[in-house]
Amino acid sequence: MVRMKSYGGVWEKITSFENLLGGYMDARRRKRKNQEVMDFYERYESELLRLRDEVISGVWRPLPFQEFTVYNERKLRHIQAPAFRDRVLQHAVVRVIEPLVDRRFIYDSYSCRKGKGMHRAVERLQGFLRIA
Repeated sequence: MVRMKSYGGVWEKITSFENLLGGYMDARRRKRKNQEVMDFYERYESELLRLRDEVISGVWRPLPFQEFTVYNERKLRHIQAPAFRDRVLQHAVVRVIEPLVDRRFIYDSYSCRKGKGMHRAVERLQGFLRIA
């Protein structure tokens, strides 16, 4: 049986207004001209308080994903993206739990980690292949 470490106060940190505000700031990065982001900005304090209340009371449910198709690198990609307010919550959760779980990953975990990523993983693999 694997023992999981318990971290006290995580829920309070995630649902704090300050953390949700930080999640909002992270989610809007490079997206300020998006209409959904601009609409949220007009009433961000009340939106964050409403989101906080929904999460704490257990009534929050994610909105339907927005679907669209983009053409890049010679291929069509079908994209499903969460609504902006759901991305705010996602960023708020990551801000709290990422430091707790990231340090438990093995060194060679590269996906979705700060300072890592696909290019570093390829470089590491090429290094291993040279040794072999």
